[in-house]
Amino acid sequence: MAAQVTRVRFTVDQYEDMGRAGILGEDVRVELVDGEIVQMSPIGARHMACVNRLTALLSQRLGQRYIISPQNPIRLSRYQEPEPDLAVLKWRDDFYASAKPTAADVLLVIEVAETTLEYDTKVKIPRYAQAGVPEAWVADLMGNLVKQYADPVGGVYQVEREYRRGETLMLRAVPELSLDVAAILG
Repeated sequence: MAAQVTRVRFTVDQYEDMGRAGILGEDVRVELVDGEIVQMSPIGARHMACVNRLTALLSQRLGQRYIISPQNPIRLSRYQEPEPDLAVLKWRDDFYASAKPTAADVLLVIEVAETTLEYDTKVKIPRYAQAGVPEAWVADLMGNLVKQYADPVGGVYQVEREYRRGETLMLRAVPELSLDVAAILG
């Protein structure tokens, strides 16, 4: 006889309550996906350098008009609060002190994949599309390319394109912003 397993699905509010109560310590790298608390991979040196490069590039070019938010949560739904490696958010004078950003506040999320490509592309990217995040990029450090996902319709990105070194990637919401793939990957 097979044992029945019942999973407990947590809401974002319950998840945040666990953090405030100290159940999820400050040093624990986790995010909430589909109501499940998922442990995030440790950050390697190449991953860190790519996030730092992107943060610097985007801050230099967009910093006075948008908020560049590295490795912070975004509330996508009642059961989703992922922490993308980087997000470009609409400007708010309080820098989101009064409430965490939602999908409506996001122009772009970026995931940097050194060891997490399958998780980022098969789990996180579809969740961003379902929430209506207009654009997502995955910097694939092992494949030496950047994948762009854009124009979500019915919870699925209609545009999927790969950019390699020597090519330029444009943020669709801010067309005057273009980044060389080589500058992103280092």
